[in-house]
Amino acid sequence: MPGASRLPDRYEGGSSANLADILERVLDKGVVIAGDIRINLLDIELLTIKLRLIVASVDKAKEMGIDWWETDPALSSNARRGELSEENARLRERVAELEGRAPGSGATGAEEAEHREHKEVEGRER
Repeated sequence: MPGASRLPDRYEGGSSANLADILERVLDKGVVIAGDIRINLLDIELLTIKLRLIVASVDKAKEMGIDWWETDPALSSNARRGELSEENARLRERVAELEGRAPGSGATGAEEAEHREHKEVEGRER
């Protein structure tokens, strides 16, 4: 057929609005994609890869009980601060234990500073 085009007519109406609607719906409802890949050789399992992908908004993820990014030190500065303060408290307890006194012995800050200075001077003299 001469003059007949084999290509479909272009659709130019509102594709960005449709994409935005689809994205909003996906983020609002959430989508879970799960799959396993297994590589076997003569009935011997060599490799298993389990893939799980969740696409959702942060609010929807929190509704589902997923909030791992809030406690991951690599992703959250608040988690890093909490981790550092816990480590700091453990180190203070350990130092107090090594210095031979209980953490709540009632020593004042000045007495503690004097004790640390005394230990430092002893260390330098040796």
